[in-house]
Amino acid sequence: MSGDTIFALASGKGRAGVSVIRISGEKAGDAVKAITGKDLPLPRQAARRWFLDPSDNNSQIDDGLLIWFPGPNSFTGEDCAEIQGHGGLAVISAMLRILGEQSGLRLAEPGEFTRRAFQNGKMDLTEAEGLIDLIDAETEAQRKQALAQSKGALGALYEGWSERLKRILAYYEAEIDFADEDLPEDVGQRLGPNIQALLNEMDQHLNDNRRGERLRDGVQVAIIGPPNAGKSSLLNTLAQREAAIVSDIAGTTRDIVEVHLDLGGYPVIISDTAGIREQTDDVIELEGIRRAHQAASDADLTLCVVDGSEISALSTAQELLGDRHGLIILNKSDKISGDQIADSDQSVYGISVKTGNGLDELLKVLSGQVASLFGASDMPYLTRERHRQAVIEAKEALGKVPYAPEMVLAAEDIRIAMRALGRITGTVGVEELLDVIFRDFCIGK
Repeated sequence: MSGDTIFALASGKGRAGVSVIRISGEKAGDAVKAITGKDLPLPRQAARRWFLDPSDNNSQIDDGLLIWFPGPNSFTGEDCAEIQGHGGLAVISAMLRILGEQSGLRLAEPGEFTRRAFQNGKMDLTEAEGLIDLIDAETEAQRKQALAQSKGALGALYEGWSERLKRILAYYEAEIDFADEDLPEDVGQRLGPNIQALLNEMDQHLNDNRRGERLRDGVQVAIIGPPNAGKSSLLNTLAQREAAIVSDIAGTTRDIVEVHLDLGGYPVIISDTAGIREQTDDVIELEGIRRAHQAASDADLTLCVVDGSEISALSTAQELLGDRHGLIILNKSDKISGDQIADSDQSVYGISVKTGNGLDELLKVLSGQVASLFGASDMPYLTRERHRQAVIEAKEALGKVPYAPEMVLAAEDIRIAMRALGRITGTVGVEELLDVIFRDFCIGK
């Protein structure tokens, strides 16, 4: 790890009432004393300071607070300082300039503070990823999942599995190294239940319907239906803005229009699609229809919107929805026959986008449908594909242990499983992952 002392704006970019600049490294204390002209304050106690420009006869730049965190009791494990000043663009620019002029200091790379915290043993990789997700969280459910992971819930699960594997491995290695000693017989048979219990837990963890990843990325909801059924109007109503063009002309919507919403604390991406009809000579519209079918196939939930005033509305919707998980929405509720809804064994809801009738009930049902995708679990959810692939590798290796023809092969399979889990938390073989994990992280975090 570089011995440079790094600094960066840790608060959001742009004008604000308060800005936070973080400094980390062995020269953090010298830099702070140079730009304040005073000794360091007591650890972890805010002290008011004038921040000065040494290159301009110590002219005053800003009046703010300074907090000193001597290592190893800091976020990165190094000596750290935090400057809380005014959030004006000129103030921030000047503060970053005078820090950059201090000997041995440089601007931090994206994610470098968190990377140093990991490399100094202040957090594991899953906690670092949880911190990234916590900063990016836009809904309450995302915040809760990210907070739990940043506090070590996911890492604790994998570390617990690794410890159990370590104890199992110890028995196999004892059998290998002390074969001539008076050791218990049938080690593999005795440990079979322990191995099977781990395999069952890994299976349960993997069979989560990708809830954790879905929560990070957003639930995909596709709006489909024939032309002029009110799909774009429904999207605009849900988004509470004019996100899609509304027109009486069939085929107005050609491409997919996406809107990000917060429904009941869950992130939802609603896609308005081209009207689906059987006959059209417009090649662009045909491509839009193909994309509409694809969006419905990829969606976690499909909303099929049809004109409820048409006699064939319900049968049209049933045909378009097929066996997909979704809701049938009959628009123009003032013209809908009650028998259409009563006679259906599917989830059918009558609304009027024009008058707003039935929209509150639909929103309530939609929120419930989204929430139902996330069931309660005793285990934290997988949140990344790299976690999933590592757990699959560990499970496959561990599954070979009971059938290994020799003890030494069984022991090696256990080691493979442990290494796979270790890559998730960062205890083994992670150097090639660090740049990928921290590459897109906000600078200063």
